[in-house]
Amino acid sequence: MKVWADLHTHTTASDGQYTPTQLVSLAKERGLSVLAVTDHDTIAGVSEAMEAGKQCGLRVIRGVELSAKEHSGFHILGYGFRDGDTELSRLCEKFRAGRDERKYKIIDFLREKGVDIDLSEVEALAGGQVIARPHFAQVMVRRGYVSSNREAFDLYLDTEEFRQKVKRFKADARTCVEAIKSAGGIASLAHPYQMGLPDDELEALVKQLKGWGLDAIECCYPKYTTRQQESYLQLAGKYQLHQTGGSDFHGEKVKPDIELAKLDLELDWLLSRVGF
Repeated sequence: MKVWADLHTHTTASDGQYTPTQLVSLAKERGLSVLAVTDHDTIAGVSEAMEAGKQCGLRVIRGVELSAKEHSGFHILGYGFRDGDTELSRLCEKFRAGRDERKYKIIDFLREKGVDIDLSEVEALAGGQVIARPHFAQVMVRRGYVSSNREAFDLYLDTEEFRQKVKRFKADARTCVEAIKSAGGIASLAHPYQMGLPDDELEALVKQLKGWGLDAIECCYPKYTTRQQESYLQLAGKYQLHQTGGSDFHGEKVKPDIELAKLDLELDWLLSRVGF
């Protein structure tokens, strides 16, 4: 059975614009029947989102998006894992600590570039949640150093110099996949094109991930070209992987060009495993 779904979204628990409750409300208004909340390296917003889903009759799947260290843009999505003290929750705590340490490095880096913003303002914007680069970008826009979040990333927060000087904890891909699986979850490779790998290297990576327990590939994503989508569908078929899809929605203030998706996805395989 196909359902209207978005399996890749972010909230204020990481670097999204909307709280988990607000995101669920937006998804309901959008006409979705299934939503996964997949904040970066944290599961802090999941319980709130699931409760909000119960209140409005929307199926909300517990999710996360983990950062793997082998490649830039290498992310593993996790779905339907157990709550409580798990290897995954402990890994997310390591990620949180790493991001907390990185905020000081980002402030120092920006000051070297003549961008003098107050860390307390960034922290206030984050609202006590994990501080991420979009929070810095929003303050930079507010203070007039750049005209948009995209410009903040292009000029400062996503340059090669930034990546070399400002590092944070990331786990290797096998650890990410196995942490999700050990908590009873489902693992999907997010937006493969962001790694910029040649086709043969990407296929070798998918084969390796499959051996570690990968269940799916994100085959529907708003920025894919037709060729990219066809390639990922072929990989999914060749390695007997399921297909997931999502918008990577953060909110219009964070990613103005990305709207909450309404994808017609075949999700019997997923919903049955997460208890729906």
